Amino acid sequence: MKSMHALASPIRRILILSGFLVGAALALHAADSKGEDGPAALYRQHCAACHGPDRLGATGPALLPENLARLRKEEAATVVRDGRTATQMLPFGALIPQEQIAALVSWIYTPVVPAPSWSEADIRASRIAHVDAASLPAKPVFDADPLNLFLVVETGDHHVSVLDGDKLEPIHRFQSRLALHGGPKFTADGRYVFFASRDGWITKYDLWNLRVVTEIRAGINTRNIAVSPDGKHVAVANYLPHTLVLLDGELNLLKSIPVTDRDGKTSSRVSAVYEATSRNSFVAALKDVPEIWEISYDRHAEDIPAGYVHDFKYREGAFVPGYLNPRRTTLADPLDDFFFTQDYSTVLGASREGVGQVVHLDVRRKIADLALDGMPHLGSGISWDWQGRRVMASTNLKAAEVTVIDLKDWSVVKRIPTRGPGFFLRSHENSRYAFVDSMMSREAKNTLQVIDKQTLEIVRELKAAPGQTLAHIEFTRDGRYALASLWEMDGALIVYDARTLEEVKRLPMKKPVGKYNVWNKITREEGTSH
Repeated sequence: MKSMHALASPIRRILILSGFLVGAALALHAADSKGEDGPAALYRQHCAACHGPDRLGATGPALLPENLARLRKEEAATVVRDGRTATQMLPFGALIPQEQIAALVSWIYTPVVPAPSWSEADIRASRIAHVDAASLPAKPVFDADPLNLFLVVETGDHHVSVLDGDKLEPIHRFQSRLALHGGPKFTADGRYVFFASRDGWITKYDLWNLRVVTEIRAGINTRNIAVSPDGKHVAVANYLPHTLVLLDGELNLLKSIPVTDRDGKTSSRVSAVYEATSRNSFVAALKDVPEIWEISYDRHAEDIPAGYVHDFKYREGAFVPGYLNPRRTTLADPLDDFFFTQDYSTVLGASREGVGQVVHLDVRRKIADLALDGMPHLGSGISWDWQGRRVMASTNLKAAEVTVIDLKDWSVVKRIPTRGPGFFLRSHENSRYAFVDSMMSREAKNTLQVIDKQTLEIVRELKAAPGQTLAHIEFTRDGRYALASLWEMDGALIVYDARTLEEVKRLPMKKPVGKYNVWNKITREEGTSH
């Protein structure tokens, strides 16, 4: 199986790795003779060849606080000491004393000053064309229904498994970039899927031919991506640098937009970017600036006024093209994440402080407040019809509840108590049940709770062993089965009958996290996130 981040032939990689080991040994000897054993010197000796002299990554991932946020220092120290199985990360426990490993790890968790940059030239230079997409057959190389496939992200050894959604069996497995994040995004026909890694690599994968097509590094610390249905436009949300990067379907750079407020005085991280199909646009959440950005990928989009306009009819004023430029909605508070109504006219958003707002994208202003507590995870929200009303529901990263909101008057219908703060809520239009985890709770992270969507009551609990994590449901195309992740190194996908809630089978996996059904994603199924 071909590695998604292979930059050389196997023989060349061996030569590069051998040269690195010899160079590292010589550097270690020279450093010891000079008494250079501080963390910066250790990094230059042992880490820079793979992770880059500026810690921005090379063949290995970037080693910056933003990229390491989900890895505890003690876990990072274990990786340095023992290496990482099935990767080029070698063990250094025999070369570096334990106390120096601790100092090195502490050092890589400190910010780089001045803050690193990733320019348009850097983006263009990083592009890798693995295969000519035009040379690949325009039909699947397997017998499974291409619209009922699952992609399962296994973070234990950085692979992705392709699962037949009818037989519920794996048909392929391939190596991914490190720390995929934000979920894969599919083209409308289900053929191409795009991945983003935490350290900014964007990968285009041909799901019909099971081949990597193209890759490019669009940032240093990336949150997620969005893709137009025709696959011709890709938007990348970056924490570092503060940019929103726009690519074409072959992962060529179109533009990198510095993200600042209207006056250009305050820059911002981009929390997330989403594709709004009915609007032919991308919608971005800004973490540090109280604005929502909408970027049209329609070449005929109306121009955007820039500054004061005396007369719109006669175009007396300054305008910029509507294509691939941000149209701003100014708010009182930043919104960290969104839930979209099914027609994409309205977003429900909240800040990390729990300030909830309803924003209409056409009138470009807040139209209501949301009565939310804690830290709602609206980006993982779902919707359904309840007693003749359309409602949505969201988990909460701090409060032990699922909040159900009426989408007509924005009132809270019910707060459903849960075992603990949770991350994911999932359902399907053909199921009466919604599944919620409590994975932010130390005691209850092994428990999935099942909510009856009509009674709004918890009717069942599904449990893994104490101390394990059970989370992230995704349904088959028809809603017949629900797949959960046993989020452990020697974990599994657990398949449940979505009607009886009984376990059907288990598929061994290496720390499976997200799993994504092609049909549910390309149809914007109401029970899954978009």
